[in-house]
Amino acid sequence: MQMEQVTANVFTNTKLRGCNPSFVTTGDGVVVVDTPQLPTKAVAMRGLAESRGPIRYIINTEHHVDHIFGNYFFKGAGTVVNHQGLYERFMVVFPELDPFAYAFESLPGPEAKGTDLDDPEGLALWPDRDEYYRDPNKGRIVFTGDLTLRVGDHTFNLLHTPGHTPGQLAVHIPEERVVFTGDTIFSGCQTWLMTSNVDQWIASLERIRALDVDRIVPGHGPVVDLSYVETQRAHLLAWKSAVATAVAKGWTREETMARVNFKDVFGPVDIGQGYMLEYIQTLNAASLYDKFCAPAPAPAP
Repeated sequence: MQMEQVTANVFTNTKLRGCNPSFVTTGDGVVVVDTPQLPTKAVAMRGLAESRGPIRYIINTEHHVDHIFGNYFFKGAGTVVNHQGLYERFMVVFPELDPFAYAFESLPGPEAKGTDLDDPEGLALWPDRDEYYRDPNKGRIVFTGDLTLRVGDHTFNLLHTPGHTPGQLAVHIPEERVVFTGDTIFSGCQTWLMTSNVDQWIASLERIRALDVDRIVPGHGPVVDLSYVETQRAHLLAWKSAVATAVAKGWTREETMARVNFKDVFGPVDIGQGYMLEYIQTLNAASLYDKFCAPAPAPAP
C-alpha cells in the first residue's frame, strides 16, 4: 500500500474506499490518525507505519466505521485515543446503521457491494462478529474537551470539533503546519450529514479556519489548503437553506427528500460508494427536515 507524503513526516492515503488513513513520524515513534476500513489495507498500513518506528498512539477522529474498523488489525500497536463522544458510539449498532454489516459491504461477495477498488482478499482476514466485538480495540485514553499529546519532537493538539459527529476531533500538528479534520471536511466529494448538527459543524469549521496551517488532510478526498474551509461551509449552508426553504413552502418530508438534492453540484461520492449517491441525498434532506420540524422543547416548570 502506497502512502502520499504530505510533509516530511506526514503520510496519508486518499485513494481507498473509506476515510483517509494517515500517520505521522516523530523522533520517538509513529502516531496513526484513523485506520483503514479494508482489512488488507489496515494490515499493510500497520506494516508501513511500524517500518518507521514503534506506533505510540492511534487517534480516531470520529466513530463512523470507515475511521475505526481497522483498529482491530492494530491490536498491540500503540494506545488508542478517543474522545468520550466517540468512545460511547464506537461500533454501536444504531437504528439507522449496523456498522459491522456496513463495513462488510466493502468486500466482494453475494451479500456485499464491493468494487475493484475495494478489498478482494479481505474476506480471509474478516473476523466473526462475536470475536470482533470482544475487543474491537477502542480507546484506552478517553477524554472530554481537548487534549494535547507530545511524542518526540511533535505536538498533537486533539481539538474537539463537534458537528459531523458529537465526538469529532481535529488533530493539529503545528510543527508540520498540518491539521487532520476527519469528516469535518469532505474534499471534492459529497458531504454526509447523517445525524449531524450543522450549526455545531459550522462553528467547528471556524475553529479550524483559525489554525496556522498550510495543509488540511480531510476525512475524504484530496489534501487541500485552508481556503477549502469556506467551500465546506458553503456546502453546509446550501443544504440548510434548501431544506429550510422546502419547510417554509409547506413541503412534506417525502416531497423534500424527493426534490432537494445536490448530486450534480457537490461532486461525486467518495471512492467505492457511487451506489450510495441517492441514499446520501435523501438521508441529508430527511435529517435536516426532521431537525427543522422537531417540536420545541417543553418549557421548564
